[in-house]
Amino acid sequence: MTSMLRAAEDTRISAPAAPPTWVVVALACAGQFLVVLDVSVVNVALPSMRADLGLSAPGLQWVVNAYSIAFAGFMLLGGRAGDLYGRKRMFLVGLSLFTLASVGGGLAQEGPQLLAARAVQGLGAAVLAPSTLTILTSAVPAGAARARAIATWTAVGAGGGAAGGLVGGLLVDGLSWRWVLLINVPVGAVVLAVAARRLVESRAGNGRGPDLPGALLVTAGLATLAYGIVQTEAEGWTSAATLVPLCTGLVLIGAFLAVEARTGAPLMPLALLRVRSVSSANAAMFVNGSAMFCMWFFMTLYAQNVLGYSPLGAGLALMPSSLAVVLGSKLAPRLMPVAGPRTVAVLGTLLAAAGFGWQSTMTADGTYLTAIMFPGILMMVGAGLAQTPLATLATSGATPQDAGLVSGLVNTSRVMGGSLGLAVMSTIAAARTADSASAESLTAGYALAFRTSAALLLAGAALMLVWLPRRTSRG
Repeated sequence: MTSMLRAAEDTRISAPAAPPTWVVVALACAGQFLVVLDVSVVNVALPSMRADLGLSAPGLQWVVNAYSIAFAGFMLLGGRAGDLYGRKRMFLVGLSLFTLASVGGGLAQEGPQLLAARAVQGLGAAVLAPSTLTILTSAVPAGAARARAIATWTAVGAGGGAAGGLVGGLLVDGLSWRWVLLINVPVGAVVLAVAARRLVESRAGNGRGPDLPGALLVTAGLATLAYGIVQTEAEGWTSAATLVPLCTGLVLIGAFLAVEARTGAPLMPLALLRVRSVSSANAAMFVNGSAMFCMWFFMTLYAQNVLGYSPLGAGLALMPSSLAVVLGSKLAPRLMPVAGPRTVAVLGTLLAAAGFGWQSTMTADGTYLTAIMFPGILMMVGAGLAQTPLATLATSGATPQDAGLVSGLVNTSRVMGGSLGLAVMSTIAAARTADSASAESLTAGYALAFRTSAALLLAGAALMLVWLPRRTSRG
């Protein structure tokens, strides 16, 4: 009996203790920051990459596209893999891939090596990103505490995207283009070491095997769709190079849904899409992402091409907007218990629409305060206010065994919406500019893109009022 008691006591002592909540939140946010930062940080370094590696113009664009296509294509699969094989395990696998690929990209001596490294980075990010949100929601109980944790995750993610231009400018000017990739290595190594030691494994696979046909179809469909979207910039919307992958991607997604309706253990149970909080919040996130993602792109172009700012100066000029995202994200959980997540999401979207409308009055001789700072702050406070309740609503409707999948769906909605929105807004701006390089023509094109985004956000606010539930499904 004594030996049995001692064995039981030894088991309790050796069992891994749950880490403090702040450690889990910090690790999840660090992973999300790296993933989002690498979407934008390379943009400033592209001219230096081209000069050093002799990349062609299409090859240069694929430095960005290789990452975004792999990221969008594998994210749903990455989320489900966390449910089946363990969220901690997928966090470590994804971050390891991401970090090793950063080494390969930073040391690349030829263009194809850099493109391959960027694709592997995107794959690692697709595995890592859903795990960051699932680990966070699994560790923090539903309610105000989880809303605050999601707000921090949202703010850090948005801040990573906003900081890309500034971080990239500092690294390229102070060191070289290689450091926009190599900077991930020490950060990734530290996060890996802490996560391996402190995170506790969780999964909810219930012994199910992977849905291989569904996984292949959805990954191929999303990646092909993302490829078609990025082709629009170079080929236009009516060319075969764009239409074929877009139509193929939609067909593959349709085949995926047909397979999921018939298989016994689907990758994505279609019943999940009938959960109002999941479907409505993801649709709202897609619409908002379509309208808001282009803000950083066009504001940077306006600052540099029209107002004459340097790349680093443009990054510094947008710092108030970056801080505004954090402010909005941290304010949202304080308002949600009083007004409800739907009201806060609608309020944030309307504020963002007002900011986009203000920005659309931009002129070729605008001043910093009224042409960049104040409208940028309004846009991004609204974005932060809207994203936190939408992410909270989307994840609240998931059962534990589908938490990783829903996290992947949240990230997929944001990335695909942002990619599609940027492609559409770029086309609209280019059509208005009509190949003119004058400051007035460029400003008119950018202004039309902001006006279109404002109208889309107003439509999104109406969609939220009609479809979003008043409260979270649980908690």
